[in-house]
Amino acid sequence: MSLLACASLLLTIPALTACNGSDPESATVTEPATTSRDGATEARAAPAAVTDLRRRRIGTFSSPTYVTAPPGDRRRLFVVEQGGTIRVVHRGRRLERPFLDIRDRVQAGGEQGLLSMAFAPNYRKNRRFYVYYTAEGGDIRVVEFRGRRNRARRGSARRVLGQEHSQYGNHNGGQLQFGPDGRLYIGLGDGGGGGDPFEAGQDLGTHLGKILRINPRGRPYRVPRSNPFRGRRGARPAIYSYGLRNPWRFSFDRATGDLTIADVGQNAWEEVNFVRRGRGAGANFGWDAFEGTHTYEGGPAPGHVPPVIEHSHGDGFCSITGGYVLRHRSYRELRGTYVYGDLCEGRVRAARLAPRRATGRRVLSPRVSTLSSFGEDSRGRVYAVSLDGPVYRLVPRR
Repeated sequence: MSLLACASLLLTIPALTACNGSDPESATVTEPATTSRDGATEARAAPAAVTDLRRRRIGTFSSPTYVTAPPGDRRRLFVVEQGGTIRVVHRGRRLERPFLDIRDRVQAGGEQGLLSMAFAPNYRKNRRFYVYYTAEGGDIRVVEFRGRRNRARRGSARRVLGQEHSQYGNHNGGQLQFGPDGRLYIGLGDGGGGGDPFEAGQDLGTHLGKILRINPRGRPYRVPRSNPFRGRRGARPAIYSYGLRNPWRFSFDRATGDLTIADVGQNAWEEVNFVRRGRGAGANFGWDAFEGTHTYEGGPAPGHVPPVIEHSHGDGFCSITGGYVLRHRSYRELRGTYVYGDLCEGRVRAARLAPRRATGRRVLSPRVSTLSSFGEDSRGRVYAVSLDGPVYRLVPRR
């Protein structure tokens, strides 16, 4: 679907993740039933199987784009709002005062705005967290702040990374994740427009269309010695993976460290890419030689890693929204399943991923309108975010 067609379709919705730069869809839940006892033996019945999910609303926010929690913090959830604020949900109650308010620094609308955040692995001690946003003029910023209880220190801001992005307003990327190695991973789109006008996807001389891997505790950051292109002439040393169009959401499996990237497609195909832990180093996911498994512009794409899942725009998809592998014990039989969705299709889908294949693909019950993101709390419980306002926790259906 073209950008104009997508914009027309979503006229009243800020398009975040991208029909050539668009977004995601809505849903309600009840508590799972309690386990009964056998009156004769007083033995607890076997737990009911969990083969589906439903939604439990945790609150309504202003154009939410992401949800996360600090490592080890079982009481709080942080919700990122596109306009430039971060809200705290403490013990199920949304706090009135924002954790961070940088609306005066953020250019919001369309695919732009405050797009995600990540807490340092040792946040309890150093109180450092990182935000990803588009600044006035459209350029991308990754900035470090320090928090204290339920309020961040605005004055602690330190720019970690900047990327010129003024020509087009779409394909801003937006994901920050600390990996299992403790490094900060950053997803950047190909610079916007349509058809990769900057030929960024296969160009190792630019950060656009890449996932970067850095140690943010430098000036402004340090490049890990093990980065795959460090020392290669003409390549940017912070690059970890390349050949991406708009990796709006990616995640690491909290149990295995495996990497899954949902890459927003051009006119025809949405894709999910998967690699085992560490195998993303130097991986080429094919854009713009390929869109999904299909030739786009063609040409060389050395070591192309094809997607494990693709969805057609002809089937109602327009902008893939990547999720997480379910690992919390409450998910039972669904543990180890990856959940994801799409802006236009509006369903939560699931599959078990392995190199070059996905099995057990299915549609789950929840519907989430304008599905802008998924998120994970410190326990591994997974959330679905609707740009319309609601944030839901995905709970077992028994």
